[in-house]
Amino acid sequence: MAATYWAYFGTLTARRSRGIYVAPWDAGTGSFGAVRLVAETPLPTFLAVHPRQPVLYAVNAVRHFQRKRQGSVTAFTFDPGTGDLRELNQQPSGTAGPCHITTDRAGRHVLVANYAESSVAVLPIESDGRLGEPTCVIPHYGKSVNPQRQDAAHAHSVNLAPDERFAFVADLGLDKILIYRFDGARGILAPHDPFFAEVDPGAGPRHFAFHPSGQFAYVINELANTVTAFRYLPDLGELTPLQTISTLPEGYTETSYTAEVAVHPNGRLLYGSNRGHDSIAIFRIDPETGTLTAVGHAPSLGKWPRHFTLDPTGEWLLAANHNSDNAVVFRVEGEALTPVGSPLTVPEACCIRLVERG
Repeated sequence: MAATYWAYFGTLTARRSRGIYVAPWDAGTGSFGAVRLVAETPLPTFLAVHPRQPVLYAVNAVRHFQRKRQGSVTAFTFDPGTGDLRELNQQPSGTAGPCHITTDRAGRHVLVANYAESSVAVLPIESDGRLGEPTCVIPHYGKSVNPQRQDAAHAHSVNLAPDERFAFVADLGLDKILIYRFDGARGILAPHDPFFAEVDPGAGPRHFAFHPSGQFAYVINELANTVTAFRYLPDLGELTPLQTISTLPEGYTETSYTAEVAVHPNGRLLYGSNRGHDSIAIFRIDPETGTLTAVGHAPSLGKWPRHFTLDPTGEWLLAANHNSDNAVVFRVEGEALTPVGSPLTVPEACCIRLVERG
C-alpha cells in the first residue's frame, strides 16, 4: 500500500499568504487533498523536518526580530494524524533575511543561511524539538561582478556532506561555495582549507545537492541559469569543478533565473527549476564521471517554480510555482516528467516538505 503524506508549504506572505499551509498527499495516486492554513507566521519561505521527531522548522525571512537587525527561525510540532502545527518557540537566525535551513541527521542542530546580511548560523535543538540560541554565526564578506545582485555577499543555502564532517554554503554574492568543518557535538563551524570552490564570475550559486554516491555534487547558478558539476573528495572536503551546463533550451533569450536543484534517488537524473522559462530542466548523470547531459524540459504548469521535492521512492516530483500560487505533481517516467491531476492552489508557494501521515 502506498504511503500517504502531509505536504507542508512554506510561503512568502507578501500578497495573499498568511503563513504555512498543509494538504494531504497520496503517493499511490499522486493527488492532493484540500489545502489549509496551519500556522500564521511571517515569511516562512523555507522549511526543514526533524529527522526523528514530529517537528517542523521554518525560517522567517524578516530583517528585524527582537528589536535587532536579524531574522528568526520558528520550531513547530506537527500532529501526524491531523497535520496541525503548534508553535514551540522562536530564536534569532544570526543576521537578517534567513532563506534556507537544514538539520543534521542526529536532530541535534539546525543550520541556517542568511541572505540579506550574509552569514551561516548553527542553532541547537533541545530534547523536545525547541531551538536554542545560535551557538555559531559566521558572517560572509565580499562581492562579485554583477552590481545589481552581487554588490555584497548573499548566502543562499547550507548543506551538510553525507558524513556531516563538512558544511557547504552557496553564496550567490561571492560566486563561491564556502566550505566549513562542522563540529556536530558543539554546534560549531570553522573555515576549512580549502575554504571555497568557485563558479564562473556572475553565475550566482543558489542551491546545492550531493549525488547519492557521495562522489559528486552540483550547484545551480541563479544568475547564469547553469548547473556546475563537481567531483567531491570526502576525505579532503574538496570540490573540483567538472562541468558547467545551461538549464535553458538552446536559443532561449528571455529573462529567467534558476532556483532548486535535486538528484533523483537512483542517482541517474538531476533536476533544476527555471523561473521565467517556467520549467523543470532534466539532466542525465554519467555514473562514472558525474557529468551531465541535457535531456529536456517539463513545463512547470505555473509561473516561477521556486522549489520542488522528490518523494522518497523517486516516483513523484512535486513543484511549487510561486507567482501562480499553485503546486503541481509530476510522475517520474524514465527521463520524462508527466503531470498528474489538477494543480493545487497554494498562495505564494515557496517550499514543499513531505512528512508521513499517522
